[in-house]
Order: sequence, then structure tokens, then C-alpha cells
Amino acid sequence: MIDSVVWITGASSGIGEALVKTYHQAGWKIIISSRKKEALENLKATCQNTGNIYVLPLDLADSSQFTEIVTDAIKAFGHIDILINNGGISQRSLALDTSIEVDRKIMEIDFFGTIALSKAILPHFVERKSGHFGVVSSLVGKFGSPYRSSYSAAKHALHGFFDSLRAEIYKENIWVTMICPGFIRTNVSINALTADGTPLNEMDEAQDKGMSPEDCAQAIKKALDRKKEEVLIGGKEVLAVYLKRFFPKVFSKLIRKAKVR
Repeated sequence: MIDSVVWITGASSGIGEALVKTYHQAGWKIIISSRKKEALENLKATCQNTGNIYVLPLDLADSSQFTEIVTDAIKAFGHIDILINNGGISQRSLALDTSIEVDRKIMEIDFFGTIALSKAILPHFVERKSGHFGVVSSLVGKFGSPYRSSYSAAKHALHGFFDSLRAEIYKENIWVTMICPGFIRTNVSINALTADGTPLNEMDEAQDKGMSPEDCAQAIKKALDRKKEEVLIGGKEVLAVYLKRFFPKVFSKLIRKAKVR
């Protein structure tokens, strides 16, 4: 019997839902979180061993209750081994058109919410001298792309924060894995914020043709099992990371023409 515990945010759909099913099949105990309690309860009901699933709603835009929420999460199964920071929201709008309120909302959810939850659970990891942060960033956390200015900024910020944290907590036997998916077939583009803060309500063509969330979840678990510092997940779009690194001018010319919306 596996006594390992993983906490997954953004668990009610997409990559998060696929991660729940992947870890459940592997016999882990799982804490599942998102804003949508009903969706979480429905997901729990589909699992064979519901005793291994604990529903814990949270809103990444409101970190005021995170200390209490973390206490609740720890009590669920006695400890937590991995926190997978998967919750977040994307963007589909030009920087010129996007209100600063939308920029702030994306940063609040994708960056501040993620680090606030991570800092809330960090003392538990330090006390146990064991822990692992899985941080779902994006390929645009490695390079910028049109229509994703604030989303890309938030994901870049996550890399800066968690790279620094990794160096600080290494001696505590706490690990950080940065996870950079490309086009994954989820509703991320449908839910993405537009310039005025309303959802796009459209599926991107590239997103629709992307990797399945199930395959993505398997790749994420494999990277976490191996304690990799960073993993790029997707199709040929992952090559853009290397193009940006070694041929930045060529990358700049290509990204201007990329069909990313």
C-alpha cells in the first residue's frame, strides 16, 4: 500500500484532472483543489478508491485563508509529499489592448497565488526534511509569445522564484521541478482572459491538435519521479526553447508569424 500523498491544484479539469487519475491509478492518496467544488466532487466519484481522495476547494486569487487550508490539507492524510501547482489562467489578448486590471488578475492567480500556497506549505516540508514542488509553468515561461504578454510574464516569474527557492532549500531535501507544457488539448484557451477580462470561449487550433492531457500527466509524473529540475512537454513546439537559446534572432522572426491565436 502506497502512503505517498500528492496535492494537486487546478484539479477539476484538463491537466489537473488527468494528473488526479494518473496518481490514483498509481495508488497515491490525493488532495484535489480548485474553485469548483462540485466538479471536484464529481471527479472524486469517478475514482475507484474514494477514500484516497480528499476534496479541498481553494481560490488562488484569494490567499488570505491559505494557512488554514494548508493545515486542513495536512490533516487529510497526515502529511504531504508533493504539491503540484497546476492551477492558473491563460490569456489571449494584445498588450496594447489589455487593461491593467487583467494584467494584475493574471499575475495574482498564476504567480502570487502559486507562491503564496507554496510558502504556506514550505514549513511542513522543512519540518519533515522532505518535500517536492511540481510547478506547472509553460513553454511561454521560457520565451514570450504574442497574445500572452501577462501570462508569459507570470510564468517567467515562477521560474525566477522557484529557481531561487530550489537553491535555498536543497539542504532540506526539498525538490523543485519546473514543468513546461506546450500545446495540450485542454480548455485553457476557452477559459483564457481577453483584453477586457472576459473569457475567449474559443478553442485554439494548435491547442485542439495538441498532446492529450493524459499523455502530459504521464510525462509530468515521470519527471517528478525522477526529480528532474525542469521538463519540456509537447510536440515540435518544444524546439522553440532551443531556437530561442541558440538562435535568438531567428526565433524572433518566427514568433512574429506564429499562429498562436
